Amino acid sequence: MIFDLDGTLFDHESSAVAALRQWVPRLGVETVTDVLLAAWFEAEDRHFGAWQNGLISYVEQRRARLRDFLPHVGHRPGTDAELDRHIADYLTCYASTWQRFDDVDAALTAVARAGLATAVLTNGIDQQQFAKVEAIGLAGRVGPVFTAEAIGVAKPAPITYLTVCERLGVPAEAVLHVGDRHDLDVLAPRAVGLNAVHLDRTGRGPLDEPHRITSLAELGRFLPPAAVGSAAS
Repeated sequence: MIFDLDGTLFDHESSAVAALRQWVPRLGVETVTDVLLAAWFEAEDRHFGAWQNGLISYVEQRRARLRDFLPHVGHRPGTDAELDRHIADYLTCYASTWQRFDDVDAALTAVARAGLATAVLTNGIDQQQFAKVEAIGLAGRVGPVFTAEAIGVAKPAPITYLTVCERLGVPAEAVLHVGDRHDLDVLAPRAVGLNAVHLDRTGRGPLDEPHRITSLAELGRFLPPAAVGSAAS
């Protein structure tokens, strides 16, 4: 079984919101409004997506996000060096707020009892993603962690999913991929032969996806019968 990390095991959105509530006041804005949060995540989606598609570097997508966001809090973007200092300050706050979802522990216990090998495939860089896994207590529980940085390309490139299957020594058709992004974690792995489950935590759908769950507590539907009770416990 291959798990996505952010939005699946690791609660990125809650971690980022908590980090912004620490960091934004340091920029002179006392209240982190819904408008500011929306601006942050809109910039994140746009520029992280550009990195996933190979259009900009990882460092540059971080800078681009700040160039979009800083005017919302009354700051000019400044030089690359100034942006990098802002990024470092934010990342310090972000690392202090990392958390996993409440349904992760029981699900991983059920998967382990089912005797299934596991791995994590994540669109990120080694240093940060390995640190997240360690910080939220999943090191040694989720199997090897494969990042886009290590593979050399990000999901939805077919080689990402097939590389993990090869490293696990399991044919694609015998692997179940679980993640929160329907495009990256369901459609793309299915296209290269994997099975896939959409973890739709937000309820945004698509609602007609037959292998859709809203919590990892429902993962038991896709495990051998002996493990089903543990996933929902």
